[in-house]
Amino acid sequence: MSVSARQRRNEGGFTLIETLVALALMGLVLSALASLTAQWLPNWNRGLNRIQRSELIGTALQRMADDLAAAQSVPFSGADKKPLFAGSEQSVTFVRTALGPNAGPGLDVVHLGETTDREGLATVRSRTKFHPVPSQASLADQLHFGEPVVLLRAPYRLSFAYAADDRIWKRTWQDSEKLPARIKLTVRDASSGRVLTISTVATIHVQSSVQGDCKQPQANGQLQASGQQPSNGQQQNAQQQNGQQLAGSCDDQAGAAASPQGNSPQSGPSASAQSNRS
Repeated sequence: MSVSARQRRNEGGFTLIETLVALALMGLVLSALASLTAQWLPNWNRGLNRIQRSELIGTALQRMADDLAAAQSVPFSGADKKPLFAGSEQSVTFVRTALGPNAGPGLDVVHLGETTDREGLATVRSRTKFHPVPSQASLADQLHFGEPVVLLRAPYRLSFAYAADDRIWKRTWQDSEKLPARIKLTVRDASSGRVLTISTVATIHVQSSVQGDCKQPQANGQLQASGQQPSNGQQQNAQQQNGQQLAGSCDDQAGAAASPQGNSPQSGPSASAQSNRS
């Protein structure tokens, strides 16, 4: 036997059978891991999607609750003492202070309700600028909402309920002398009918009605009292002046109603000056 044959016989290594057995064992282990991953990964994805949906719904409910909590008791016209508030089971319309990066001082009329777009049913927040109108004008003809913001989408649906201080919940709140004390926001899964535990209740901070100087000026009456018959141009100018004066009066009183009650008229630099003089 040659020297090279003896060296090859003494060298260690794997035979073909050992290699095939190792590959078979590796295949069994990898198949077991794949089956476990296939069962675990969908559950992980479902749990992650559920958490993300809960966060989105919670953010939408918090925004709507903040809107409703800032509702103001402002009448739609100078002759009407009832606040502009229309609540049903699927939508609610109310007045609040203007909110947004480009919003100036004043009031907004906010509408929360369901609508249908290209992707299906959705709960949308829309707004328009508040402008007092004559008492004979209808609410539907004067309000033209815009700037829609989608808050919820199907299969989740939102419903409202309203209660006064007695905490007796009602499905609607229409033509009332005052605002509701609480508004319940309930979110349901339309596919299963299950009520989500993330549902909440918003408490309205302002309850007093904005009255007093928030009345419609009688510019036409002044013209008639002077014995002059107003022309069409004078009537239009008078209506524009009425709306501007009424809007400014309502905005000022709404801002005063929304300010903290703890501020007294003697606070600030004037109070310190009076104390120094005394």
